[in-house]
Amino acid sequence: MSKLVTIYGGSGFVGRYIARRMAKAGWRVRVAVRHPNEALHVKPYGSPGQVEPVFCNIRDDASVRAVMMGANAVVNCVGILGEVGKNRFDAVQAEGAGRIARIAAEQKITSMVHISAIGADAGSDSLYQRSKAEGEALVQSSMPNAVILRPSVVFGTEDQFFNRFAGMARFSPFLPMVGANTRFQPVYVDDVAAAAELALTTGVAPGIYELGGPDVATFRELMVQMLAEIRRNRVLLNVPFFAAKIMGASFDILQKISFGLFTNGVLTHDQVRNLARDNVVSDGAKGFAELGLKPTPMSAVLPDYLYVHRVGGQYKAIHESAERLRKG
Repeated sequence: MSKLVTIYGGSGFVGRYIARRMAKAGWRVRVAVRHPNEALHVKPYGSPGQVEPVFCNIRDDASVRAVMMGANAVVNCVGILGEVGKNRFDAVQAEGAGRIARIAAEQKITSMVHISAIGADAGSDSLYQRSKAEGEALVQSSMPNAVILRPSVVFGTEDQFFNRFAGMARFSPFLPMVGANTRFQPVYVDDVAAAAELALTTGVAPGIYELGGPDVATFRELMVQMLAEIRRNRVLLNVPFFAAKIMGASFDILQKISFGLFTNGVLTHDQVRNLARDNVVSDGAKGFAELGLKPTPMSAVLPDYLYVHRVGGQYKAIHESAERLRKG
């Protein structure tokens, strides 16, 4: 019988790519999510019955243990960008990660991959970054052989980075940016999945790997590249950090006093703290080179999915070609 991997958060942006790769590698894949009925898109990744979404609440020991029974390996992809209701940074990214690792150790599972993030820092003033660091520490405490992957901002067809700002550019003549000069090292989602697959299927040394793509660019430079891909001219507005902090705090307060009627998906005060720091691979950190992988440049992927935000969508290229012929 083929091996079984349980992927917590396996229907999300990064998790689905790991699930698909593990299914192609011949593994049975158990996708542990809060809403299995919303994760049916993972089932076609393998043969009938090979990939199955199952219910799990990572804040509950019994729930985590139930979906891990019989597994040969586990992957934790669960993470949040903002706190909503009971989904707090410490409960999800720290205690949740630690719970998965502790129960995996109890069940004698020896292979674990944990998806963290560049910037994880126990001494940070950001709740997000502190919870990521605490989660890493708890994972390593229970599963010292775990492989921890820290990606920079992740891009791909379903991303909420380039797609979000490209969507804004379709309807607004302005694009506001917080941290225009902050540097990022965008990494292709399937490269992160390839690193996770290697860690689960080969003898990758345990420890932390920081994953960044071959391109390092400021926030402004990334927006310029995105606008070039969608063939739109927009005014880029740099929002000063003092103003962004006020905006983020105001939206946070509105979420609290609205009792859930408003969810702050615009900008949180904690996100402003994160945007003040570069999001690039640290000097001397292990990464793709140590894994024997070559990261994919943005130019090889962005045109494949950002075209939908162009005026005319997929037909824009045909119009451009026809225009060049007329000029010729």
